[in-house]
Amino acid sequence: MNLTVKTYPNNTAPKLTYDVLIENQPDGTVKATLLSLPDCQGLGNTETEAIEKLSQSLQTRLETAKIVTLEIEPPQTENPWMKFAGMFKDDPQFDEMLAYIEADRRELDAQMERYYQQLDAENETK
Repeated sequence: MNLTVKTYPNNTAPKLTYDVLIENQPDGTVKATLLSLPDCQGLGNTETEAIEKLSQSLQTRLETAKIVTLEIEPPQTENPWMKFAGMFKDDPQFDEMLAYIEADRRELDAQMERYYQQLDAENETK
């Protein structure tokens, strides 16, 4: 597994955006919760005040922490169907089986064609 960690100097870090859950509390206050960090919350008398307190709380938290981007390459795995590829290449009955499937498919296609023709004929008489 290959792992890459991207870090940014403090003055060039990209602007971060967060999804915030706003909830009116039974006591009339408003709670703002950072969805990606549920323990990071702000409580206020208004939505704006709750968001401001949440922002202050997050800023305080980020002063002693840092955010890095983690890129992980997925493990290289074999397609599970590959173990079946070519398993009948030496089967002497393989061509016969393919011919049977083709004949059956042609018969089913013919049945469907007759069915649709019958439906069209019925719709024309109505």
